[in-house]
Amino acid sequence: MIRMNILFLTLSRISDISERGIYTDLMREFIRNGHSVYIVVPAERRFHQPAGVMENSGAKILKVKTLDIQKANLIEKGIGTLLLEYQYQQAIERFWKDVRFDLILYSTPPITFNKVIASLKTRYGAKTYLLLKDIFPQNAVDLGMFSKKSLFYKLFRRKEEKLYELSDYIGCVSPANVEYVLKHNPSLNPDKVEICPNSMELRNDDEFLIDREALLDKLNIPINKCLFVYGGGLGRPQGIDFLIDVIAANEKREDTYFVIVGNGTEYGRMEQWFEMNSPHNACLLDSLPKIEYDNLVRVCDIGLIFLDRRFTIPNYPSRLLSYLENRMPVLMATDVSTDIGRIAETNGYGMWTESGNLDSFMEMVDRLATDKSLMRAMGESGYSYLCTNYTVQSGYQIIMRHFE
Repeated sequence: MIRMNILFLTLSRISDISERGIYTDLMREFIRNGHSVYIVVPAERRFHQPAGVMENSGAKILKVKTLDIQKANLIEKGIGTLLLEYQYQQAIERFWKDVRFDLILYSTPPITFNKVIASLKTRYGAKTYLLLKDIFPQNAVDLGMFSKKSLFYKLFRRKEEKLYELSDYIGCVSPANVEYVLKHNPSLNPDKVEICPNSMELRNDDEFLIDREALLDKLNIPINKCLFVYGGGLGRPQGIDFLIDVIAANEKREDTYFVIVGNGTEYGRMEQWFEMNSPHNACLLDSLPKIEYDNLVRVCDIGLIFLDRRFTIPNYPSRLLSYLENRMPVLMATDVSTDIGRIAETNGYGMWTESGNLDSFMEMVDRLATDKSLMRAMGESGYSYLCTNYTVQSGYQIIMRHFE
């Protein structure tokens, strides 16, 4: 088998690759298969972290000083994103100029790694693989952040097109994403665009031993209700207005409880709503440590996914994976462009409605909360689908088949 030097460029704040996550799981799989892994991550100014190289669990991690590029105001985020490729390129040249990279992996966001990718590709003849998790700038247009006539859009759209052109392979998270990319980028060779979904490393059953009552008591969550959990970003993409409508409507029930965990640009608005309304059937928790969050999901009953109904791009949130791993049915309220709901319903592990359809969503809540056998059957179907389609071993093989 080929042993390669792998360079992974990302915005994720990775410092310990033993932690669970779609990127850390994938990096561990490369290491297990004998590859040398080099990871470049941002050290955003708000965290006051030192820059430089550290070694962790068989990987070398390079932290690069950047502006705030996540959970920042639009101006700083835009400038910081544009500066990234220069900052990453300078740091790689400084610390790893003698390393010959064979494969460059990178994820979106951002779409601004073009110069560093082109430079390394030319220098070493490296292959390049884009893990396309997010379609920008169209997602920002969908949410009304700027228009297609704006300078921002035209600048980032050119960078997006160049990134696709530079990439030898583009791994999309779902069939709808493949279709979207090819439809809106007709000059792309269809042979280099493929499905490479979000994936995870499955845990052993003995890692699931949790004292349910103690954990729920610690978080002031009732133990005798059907628990719906939402974990992840609380920002514009999630369509927070509809999530609030759902929580308010659920106040009429006595047997269901909503647990909301996460942070983001809309967290303050969510917090304010909770303070003003004091719901008795829901709680809002700031982001938990990964292990504690995983344990919380494990003791809940039904997973939730929300997306803004205005999206014309097919998002596919990775939080789905933890729900499936824990054998939970998934209720989804999204736009009509994504196929996450269609795939869930076709394979029997979830229910979907368009975001904004409150009556339909509450009917789904009622159907699942009052039918434990359906809940169990959908949970088992989801776990089976995860094992067949979304394991990190499968994701690794999709990428590596191009190099065998």
